[in-house]
Formats: sequence, structure tokens, C-alpha cells
Amino acid sequence: MATTIAQGFKKLSENLEITDLQETTVSSRQKNVRAAVDNGLTVLEDFLTGSYKRSTMIAPLKEADVDIFAVLDPKHYKQNDPASVLEATKTALKKTYKTPKISPNGQAVTITFDDFIVDVVPGFYRTGGGYLIADTERSRWIATDPKMHLDIWTTKNKAHGGDLIPMIKIIKGWNKSRKLLRSFHLEVLALAVFEGITISDFQSGARYFFDKARAIVPVKLADPAGYSDDVATYISTQKQIDDIVNRLKWAYDTALEAENLASSGKISAAFERWQKIFPGYFPAYG
Repeated sequence: MATTIAQGFKKLSENLEITDLQETTVSSRQKNVRAAVDNGLTVLEDFLTGSYKRSTMIAPLKEADVDIFAVLDPKHYKQNDPASVLEATKTALKKTYKTPKISPNGQAVTITFDDFIVDVVPGFYRTGGGYLIADTERSRWIATDPKMHLDIWTTKNKAHGGDLIPMIKIIKGWNKSRKLLRSFHLEVLALAVFEGITISDFQSGARYFFDKARAIVPVKLADPAGYSDDVATYISTQKQIDDIVNRLKWAYDTALEAENLASSGKISAAFERWQKIFPGYFPAYG
């Protein structure tokens, strides 16, 4: 039952979480996939990465993806053929998995199970630190360091008293039905918006994000780990930028309206506004 804005956001946060049973399924599945990769390729190291590892994954699990990073032996590396490592990973996985759809997908090999998706990202140790992964969309190798990302996210979350991770999940709840921003970009955007800011509560935090993110979206946003000067290269046109900024403005205006309604004691009407911002996640009043 939710009859206050604080209760509404508490329920929102709960609705964004995957269940303990689903956690158990994910744990078992990812171990089996890692074993399947190791069975077909020479793997030097593997580990979980992505939003699942950073604790920023949101429900429903069926629409989420669990990321596994597999560091391969250099013998699998081909300087001028980054796509080959994805094909080799796909072949290795098909030795174990006969029925799920398995296909290369940008920087990963995607396994589409009935209940959720697993992305296997093959890579190699990089001279000087970090890792190299295949970017098949641009036929090149790119540098990254998911372990550094995890350290940065953990440190930032502690600096916010544990409120940054749930705040990121809430923002992802807004983006979920709209699919405006890719997950990692959205998270980096949140880190930038809340840098040096105290998150006093989630409703004002959401409104603050919608307001300040509008100015950041049109400009380059660097990878916090220092491996790219722009994590939003997938946004290629001014029309896309304008659409995202307009959607953020609508969310800001609606959030501000919700806060004003709540301040006037019109809690039910405020709930309706928040439901529009977070469809499928924000609870009904009462």
C-alpha cells in the first residue's frame, strides 16, 4: 500500500528489482555459459560485467541481459579481423547450446534464452592495462576496462551513501519503455549529473536528473575509466539528440508538476504524474 510519495518511490524501487529466485537462476546460468566458452576456447580469465555486476540491472529479467567477459589466449586474436573472435565464440557456445538463438551482436555474442539474455564479450589483455574487445560495427578493436568501471561505480555509490545505484535504477525505469539511451550511456550520464550532489530523496533526485541531463546529452561524455572520449557515439543525428532532450524536458516538467501537487496535498494526482514518468513500475495510489 502506498499513500505517500516516499512510499510510492519505495515501492518503485522494489518493482525495479529482480527476485531472489531469478538471482539464483542467473547465477547458475552464467556459470554454465562460462564453462561452455572455456570448453571451446582457451580462456585465461572470465568474470561478470555490465549492469548485473554493477548492481544496476532492473526488472523484468526477461528483457535484461547478463554480461560475461572472457579474456582469451592471444592465439585467438586477429589484428585485421575483429569479427573472427565473435564467430569463434559463437562456434564454441554452439557445442554446448543447441536450441537457444546464438548470434554475434556488436561487441558480444548474444545467447537468447527463454527467460533472459546472456551476452558473452570476448576480449584480450591490453598492453598498458585494460582489455581489447571487438567492435564489429566499425571493424576495429577498442580498449575498455569493466573492472575499473565496477570500482568507479562502487566508489561513487559509497560517496552518495548508497543512494546512487538505486537512483540509477530509477532513471533506467524512466528509460525502459522509451529506449532512448543505451544502458551504459545512461549510467555514465547519471554519474556526471550527480557528481558532487547530495541525493536528498529519490523524487527530487529524478527531477534533478531530468533537468541537468538535458545540457549534457548534446555534448561528448567521456568514459569515466578514460578509454573513450564519448560513450554516446551511437547517437548519430541532431534529430536523435533533440528527441532525447525533449523527452527529458517533458519528464522534468511532469516531475516538477508532481512535486507541486504533492506539496499542495494532492497526493493521488501526484502519483498519476509519477506513473506517467515510470510506466509499469510506479505504484497506484492507495
